[in-house]
Amino acid sequence: MISWLLSRPGFAVLYVLVIMEVETRRILHCNVTMHPTVAWSLQQFREALPGDRQCKFLIHDRDSIFSLSLDRDLEGFGLRVLQTPVRAPQANAYCERLVGTLRRECLDFLIPISESHLRMSLKEWVRHYNEGRPHMSLGPGFPAHDADNNNKERAVQRLRTGSRHRLPIRCRVRAKPILGGLHHEYTLEKNAA
Repeated sequence: MISWLLSRPGFAVLYVLVIMEVETRRILHCNVTMHPTVAWSLQQFREALPGDRQCKFLIHDRDSIFSLSLDRDLEGFGLRVLQTPVRAPQANAYCERLVGTLRRECLDFLIPISESHLRMSLKEWVRHYNEGRPHMSLGPGFPAHDADNNNKERAVQRLRTGSRHRLPIRCRVRAKPILGGLHHEYTLEKNAA
């Protein structure tokens, strides 16, 4: 699933391309440009879809950037390109939800100064979205791959407490600020002896 998002730093329109894997809810790629072209979009797909990932379908809306030539090039990646019906946002509900979340959790509280500032902020938010923000649709879980040790440690920490409302002995909660304190990621940390 892919989606475009507009941002207006300095009264210039910036386009944000977001590519998400629906099964895991993981954001595979996110980038910013002032002038989206077919060549730029194709390069973003090259970066987002490495050879080891077995994606079958690509769902996109009917934005003019998704030309027939881009769709043909994407089919060369082994993807079946599906366009959403006209005026049917529910057909691309996962991306619509992702764009809403991105706006509510990041862009509504941010005034990007430049294209690179927006790119840097989105990179930090995407890492938080994939690795530090629980998703109820995942049980609650994190979109980052299950083999990630960080996710396993967090699950083990949750189980060790014995109670939902008590901290383990000699532990404290550590808050890590994200986007300058807009969000926080919490972990258990052992106190020094």
